[in-house]
This record gives sequence, C-alpha cells and structure tokens, in this order.
Amino acid sequence: MSVYKNQIQFILGSSSCRREKMLHQIGIKPDLIVKPEINELVLKKELPITYLKRVTQSKLNYVKSKHPNSLILSADTIVSVGRRILDKTCKIDIAEKYLTLLSGRRHRVVTGFSIVSPIFKQKMRYVTSVVRFKELSAQEINFYLESDEWKGKAGAYAIQGIASRYINFISGSYSNIVGLPLSEVYNMLVSAGYDFNNENN
Repeated sequence: MSVYKNQIQFILGSSSCRREKMLHQIGIKPDLIVKPEINELVLKKELPITYLKRVTQSKLNYVKSKHPNSLILSADTIVSVGRRILDKTCKIDIAEKYLTLLSGRRHRVVTGFSIVSPIFKQKMRYVTSVVRFKELSAQEINFYLESDEWKGKAGAYAIQGIASRYINFISGSYSNIVGLPLSEVYNMLVSAGYDFNNENN
C-alpha cells in the first residue's frame, strides 16, 4: 500500500514541458510544476558530471526550500563531447558549431535526476546514453537550423523530431535522450512510495 495515498503533493522541479509530457506517459500527473530559478551557466573548466550534479542538486534545493513537505523530482540533461558540454542555446551560430561538431561522431547524453520527500531520503542518479549522427552535409545542417527545432535544446537538437533522420546509432535509454529516463525514474518513485495504482494520480 502506498505511504502517500495522494496526501502529499508531487512536484516536478523543471521548466521543461517535455518532461511533464513524458511523466504523463507513465501515468504521473504532477500536482505542481515549479521552474527552479537557478544559475545554469557552465562554469569555467567545469566537467560534465560536475555540472550535472550541481544543477540537478540546485534545482532540488530551490524547490525543497519552497515546498519542504512535498515529493519532489528534479532533473537536468546534458550533451557532451569529451569534456565539452554542448548546452542549450538560442543562437544560430552556436547551434551550427554544435551540429558540425556532432556530425559523424558519437557523443554522450546524460540525465541526472533526484527525488526526495519528507519520508524518503534524497537519492540522485545519472543515466547515460550514446548517440551518433551520420556525416551531415552543409545542406542538412542548414535545413535543420531553419526548422528552429534546435532552439533551447541541449546539443542543439531534439531526437524526437526532425533530427531523428540524421541519427544512425543509439546505445542506452531513448527516453533519457529525450530528457528523462522513464524506467529509472519509475523505479525510484516506486521506492519512494508513489502510488501508481491510485486512480486519482
């Protein structure tokens, strides 16, 4: 039997509409969505996993400070090539550089997520997937840039959209690449006592 029985609100600590929709896929409707107001800029010489841990923890801390009695899920996704983080951008010249860098090579997509509640000690986990783009021609890069699909996306692409036709290899969780490793999130929520069978969820 669930320890929650809907007596505690479930909060998604993320501004991503995509993550909200992904949670709906596995039967979760957050009671509240909170956009964490934190610094997401990459610090000088900051390694990918260090950045991911800092941002994921900062998001959780921000939401917890305002809603200490809630079940909270925070998450962040990064794309990295070696030690370089290809963060979100709305600048077309940067997006072009990212796509040129990703062309014909493998890169990592890592999502860090953390869950905590008044009766569930915080746990954080990282899930890594590997993605490879085909060799992209200048025409293909320009076409993708014109689609505007890249705006605000880590690595300047969205695998669930047009970019999928350029991707010829994936290893690991697909949903992780989209923005949330659903199987891993589900298992941790079960451990936290979330009631997936309650019809009011």
